[in-house]
Parts: sequence; structure tokens; C-alpha cells
Amino acid sequence: MHIFQTIRNKLNRALYIIGAMAAATALLTGCSADTLERKVVFTTGFSDNEVFRIEDSTCSLTEAMVYLVNTRTGYESTFGSEIWSAVTDSGTVEDRLKESVLAKIAQIKAMNLLARETGIELEEADEELANTAAAEYYSTLTKADIEAMNNVTVEEIADIYKEQAVADKLYDYIIRDINPEISDDEARTITVEQIFFKTYSLDASGEKAPYSDDQKRAVLSRARDVMLKLNQGASFDELMAEYNEADEGTISFRKGEKDAEYEAVAFNLGKEEISSITEVEDGYVIIRCISTFNREETEANKVKIVEMRKREVFGEQYDAFVATLTKELNHKLWDSVSISGDSDVTTSSLMEVYQKYFE
Repeated sequence: MHIFQTIRNKLNRALYIIGAMAAATALLTGCSADTLERKVVFTTGFSDNEVFRIEDSTCSLTEAMVYLVNTRTGYESTFGSEIWSAVTDSGTVEDRLKESVLAKIAQIKAMNLLARETGIELEEADEELANTAAAEYYSTLTKADIEAMNNVTVEEIADIYKEQAVADKLYDYIIRDINPEISDDEARTITVEQIFFKTYSLDASGEKAPYSDDQKRAVLSRARDVMLKLNQGASFDELMAEYNEADEGTISFRKGEKDAEYEAVAFNLGKEEISSITEVEDGYVIIRCISTFNREETEANKVKIVEMRKREVFGEQYDAFVATLTKELNHKLWDSVSISGDSDVTTSSLMEVYQKYFE
């Protein structure tokens, strides 16, 4: 399971930085009935090279293959070419990659439509930058790379970069006024040690099964015995090593990352102070505070919180716009696309070159 969780995490990180994958996927896959009601037309009037349309914006098979090949080779270098037939809880890894690529391109197309409606376009200097970046990327391609990407041209790569740049400009425009003041208290990270006593077991499928009342009373009795030893001067570290049933003994977190009961106790402890027994989700815990404030981590958390709020503001406007769009997906063509195992295809630097010029 660990490798599949890693794969899923990597696939999600590979999506466009704005992170509105659900909305992007709903553009084409029919995940949201409210959004797509009476607006989806399946496989009608497509050319042989069209994967989908959103309003008057189209995605060609060549464009889709550029994204798919570049993403694919990155995964093969990490997991090997056999990874595509592996099955996760939501289909094969190949299926998940295709979904991610489709969602990413659909989102970029929708963002370009919104940019056009908003009056956002590239300056001449930006277009030249995209042309220069495309020429650099294209110069790295082998014959096998080009063929795998449906004989892509340098002009088509430049168009991909220009649409990415427009999407970036739209995002920056929408979140331009979002610069909230984040207090130290909201962003601060604390570090604690814990002795956790679980009140659940795992069933055959790995799901949590809560203890009975009698079992919970036995766990609480054990926690009280440990608390008594602490009050008598026993070493917290030694008792933690012996009794803690959590995956980790020492943890760092900020507000909102643990359950409310845990945080209510932990954030009110002074340095080296030990809590009483606290009932939390899935168990009982005794907490010792190691650090009440870390300036470096607090400042880093402020940046994360601001970025999260920017994404939320963008998502609200983007989702409302997407709900108005007509979408058409060429299922027959897209379903026919498979991930090649050609070892001569090695390109994976599409977005690395883009970021070199635009970030």
C-alpha cells in the first residue's frame, strides 16, 4: 500500500499548482451532475485528432500526448515501466495518470477562457519568451520523443507554453489583493512528546474497529497507572518508549492539524509541562510540551496559510465559471490512448523548461 499511496501523492502534485483538480475533472468526466447537467455532448463532430472541447477551445491528441509522455517518463524513472499495470483502489496507475493529465489540460483550457473573458492576455515579450522556451525544449527531443508525442512541432510546444502563461497570469490577477495578516498564534508550530493509548483495533480490511466500553475502561486504567508513575518522578521518555502506541512519540504541528481535543490541551501547555490524561479521537493521550514556538517554522506556516487562502479565493471564482461551460469529450479517442513502454522515449522536462523562463 505504501508505494500506491506514494504514487497517488505524486500524481496529485503533478496537477497544476492551483490545485482545483475536482473542478477540472468535472469539466469532462461527469463527476458533478449539477455542473454538467444538459451540457455534455459525447463524441459528436470531433476530428480524428480532437480529445475534447470546452466551448470553442479544443485539446488535440498531440497536446494531450505531450503532457502524458512527459509525466509518464518521470514515473517510469522512479518506479519502472511495469508500474502502469499496477492496480490501486481507484483503478490502474495508467488510468490515474490519464485522469490527471486530462484534468490538468481541461483546467488550463478553462482558465484561458476565463482569462479571455476577463481581458487578460500575454504581452509580446511573454510570447517571445514562450517561443524561446519552446525552442529550447524542442532541441532536447529525440526522434522517438517526437513520434511518441504524435509528431509534435515546436510551434505546438510554444502554444502549450503560452496557455500555461495565460493561466498563471489569470491566477495572479484573481488573487492579487489577497494578502491576509497571519498572527504568530495562528501559524505557530509546537513540538510535543506523547504517550498515546489507542481505543481501537484494525479489522481484516485495515479499518478501525472501536473498543468496547470494557476495553476502553481497561485502557484508561493503564493510562492512569502511567500517569501515577509520572507523578512519582518516572522518566517521560522511558514511559513513552514502553507504552506509546502511536506511530511517533515526538510530533510537531500547527493549529488545525490535530483534532480539537488534542490541540486544546497541547497549545495551552508551557515548555516541559505535562498534561493530564486527555481523551482524544481513537484513544487517550498524555502530552509533554517540548517547544511552544519555533520562529522559522511559524514564518513558513504563514506562507502556507496565505497560499491556501489564495487558492480558496481563486477556486470560488473558477468553480462558478466552470459551471457555465459546455464540455465535449471524445471518449472513443481518449480510451484508445495507452501508455507506451518505448524505452527510447525519455523526455520529461516540459514544465522544467517552462519554469526556467516563467518563474
